[in-house]
Amino acid sequence: MTEHGKKYQSAVALLEKAKTYTPQEAIELAKKAAYAGFDETVELHLRMGVDPRNAAQQVRGIALLPHGLGKKVRVLVFAQGEAEQIAKEAGADYIGADDVIKKIEGGWLDFDITMATPDLMGKVSKLGKILGKRGLMPNPKAGTVVPAADLPRVIGDARKGRVEFKLDRTAIIHVTVGKIGFDSQKLLENLTAILEAIAKAKPAGLKGQYVKSATLTTTMGPGIRLDLKSSLALKLE
Repeated sequence: MTEHGKKYQSAVALLEKAKTYTPQEAIELAKKAAYAGFDETVELHLRMGVDPRNAAQQVRGIALLPHGLGKKVRVLVFAQGEAEQIAKEAGADYIGADDVIKKIEGGWLDFDITMATPDLMGKVSKLGKILGKRGLMPNPKAGTVVPAADLPRVIGDARKGRVEFKLDRTAIIHVTVGKIGFDSQKLLENLTAILEAIAKAKPAGLKGQYVKSATLTTTMGPGIRLDLKSSLALKLE
C-alpha cells in the first residue's frame, strides 16, 4: 500500500471523513488542500448507475468549458485538399494525411485533440491501436469526424476548452475541470458545464439512479466527495 507524505496527510486532515460537500465548498477545499509546486489539474470523477457492457447505456459526449483548460490545446486535423486549407485558416496546429499518419506510426504524439474529415477515416482507422488507448482517435460520436465546412467551428470549440467525457469499463467517467490556479467562480462554471453536458447524455429509458457518486480532486490532492443534489442542480446562467 502506498504511503502518503506529510503534505498529503495535512490536506486530508482538512476534510471531514463522512461529509459530502457542495460544489462551492469542494472547490474552496481543493484550493486549500493543493500543495504541489505546480498548477495542479482539477478533475471530476463520476460513478455512474449504468451498465458499461450494455450498448444502449453508453454515456459519451463533449462539454464546452466557458473558461478553457488553462493550457494551449494542440489541434491535429487529418485533412487534404480544400479541407486542409480550411483547417489551416481555422488555426489548426498540425494538418495532413498520409504524412501525418506515418509520423504517428513512428511515435509522434505531440498533440491534444484530433479531428478528421470523413473521407480520410479509412486511412486514419489504422491508427486505432495507437490513438484509441490515449483517447485521441477521431470519432463521430465525439464530434471529431466532421465535414470540411464544420472544421472552423470544431477547431474553435477545441481552443475554447472542449473536453470529451466517456464511460469507462468500470462505469466511471473521468474529466478535467481546469487548473487549481483558476479563481473559484471559473472552476464552478466549468464544473457546471460538464455536469450539464453529462445530464443531457443520459441514455433514453434508463431506470434507476443515473449518477451514483461524484468526487472532485486535484493531481496530487485527496478526493473530495460532492453532494449530489446540489451538484446536479447546477445551471449555467
